[in-house]
Amino acid sequence: MAPNYPSGDQVSAAGATVTKPFLLSLLAASIVLLITLKRKRTAASKLPPLPPTPPSWPLIGNLPEVMFHSKPMFRWVHDVMKEMNTDTCLIRLPAGGPTIVPVLDPAIAREMLRKHDASFADRPTSFGSHVISGGYVTAVLGPHNDQWRKMRKVMTSEIVSPARLPFPTRLHKDKLETEFAKFMAMLKQLNISITRCISGKSVDLRIATQHYCGNVMRKMLFGRRFFGEPTSDGGPGPMEVKHVEALFTGLKYLYFSGVSDYLPWLRGWDVDGKEKIVREADKTIKALQNPIIDERIRQWRSGERKEIDDLIDVLVTLKDDVDRKPLLTPQEIKSQAAELMMAVIDNPSNAVEWTMAELINQPDLMAKAVEEIDRVVGKESRLVHESDFGSLHYVKACVREAFRLHPVYPFNVPHVSTCDTVVAGYLIPKGSHALLSRYGLGRNPEVWTDPLKFDPDRHLDGTGDHNSVVLAEHDLRFISFSTGRRGCVAAVLGTCMTTMLLARLLQCFTWAPLEDGKGVIDLAEAKDELFLATPLVAFPKPRLAPHLYPKTN
Repeated sequence: MAPNYPSGDQVSAAGATVTKPFLLSLLAASIVLLITLKRKRTAASKLPPLPPTPPSWPLIGNLPEVMFHSKPMFRWVHDVMKEMNTDTCLIRLPAGGPTIVPVLDPAIAREMLRKHDASFADRPTSFGSHVISGGYVTAVLGPHNDQWRKMRKVMTSEIVSPARLPFPTRLHKDKLETEFAKFMAMLKQLNISITRCISGKSVDLRIATQHYCGNVMRKMLFGRRFFGEPTSDGGPGPMEVKHVEALFTGLKYLYFSGVSDYLPWLRGWDVDGKEKIVREADKTIKALQNPIIDERIRQWRSGERKEIDDLIDVLVTLKDDVDRKPLLTPQEIKSQAAELMMAVIDNPSNAVEWTMAELINQPDLMAKAVEEIDRVVGKESRLVHESDFGSLHYVKACVREAFRLHPVYPFNVPHVSTCDTVVAGYLIPKGSHALLSRYGLGRNPEVWTDPLKFDPDRHLDGTGDHNSVVLAEHDLRFISFSTGRRGCVAAVLGTCMTTMLLARLLQCFTWAPLEDGKGVIDLAEAKDELFLATPLVAFPKPRLAPHLYPKTN
């Protein structure tokens, strides 16, 4: 029997029956799509514009300029923003990398960290920050999550709370006060005589200031200045030198130092050698610090240690409110100790070195600072104490000016936007890295008159009431200790360390430049960072009676 195929008319009728609804559905879907696209275009046209962008390459954005053509990155960023005549911009990187939004305007910075503080509370990931923080278990470098909240609470309530820091508490006052006596011993090693000036001898103030800050923090954290046997003259030993060098290396490579910080999928390949540098620095820091922490944990758990004497004791003995078990793991204690060392050592030492260099070049300014110290403290009875700080207005103004003009790093620790946010009329896309420029904010000519001049008087109000002279700058016209929920938790400690160090250097010695420099300190910046290109070396001469100097033996 032959197959019963449908006739042509039947096929046409059936096709028409199927095609008509399909075409109607397709037409309806097309209309919906067109309406949706039109709405999206309309909505997009109503969005604020992105910040201005510098010329970039197809697909790879500004990666060549940032990483290869114009080292260091921060100088290229500031140069291109100057050419664009803008206080903020958006720097594009290849797909998979972030957009970068540098900020040079205090008003924009305040809007970010005040009005939109919650939206910029996150941190970027980087190879350096991941390694140094032990996988983001610390209070400064970690993302905005529960672990960060836990460690931030520990820092604010237990480590830098008014109950413990800075001066007049039992736990820290003696350590910070007596450390200066040890500092004198270190200066003696660096060729200062307390009772007479040795002709032809000089002091490297970078070494002196960095190791003073390192000594203070080691004493506060571990209850000791040395990792090995103390040196006979009080100066830094080989292990202390390695420790400080590793800390500054780690700080240098925390963020935006290698291509993998911009292209995370390259991490682990170490294509530019920066990852090895970070790993070696972290290894040195932890190899020196961790054995002390391990031994301290053992002592507390065995009952051998019963009195809290330093910050490691505080961290080890913290208990959970619920089950009274140790609040912090050994990894958290070790990583937080490393972060604390790094957080405090750099800002005070750099500010004091730059301040001394500027004051040596301008003897009239140094004379004003010394006169203030002599008037407040006197020259016959004692050295500067913490209780004098409220009256040392000009000394603090000198430090403020150093923070403004000579920041230790070009950018603040980056903030990451957790959502699309409108700032200063610009749309900052989610995931953008906001870089508040220490370098640009402090030198912004729209904010500061003659911004490249070192002028402490600009920080005095001219009325005789100088109570406003503080080292923190909450209006973000420059950055000393930042602000907001990710602001520096150790600002009070940093303020005290910086003021004490500068005041006593000025009180105890008269300083002069090296003769081969023709009486002038070279104030050139290093090419790839903001330290003095050449460490400050100067001649000191004791200016007080010998009995006022701490004994060094």
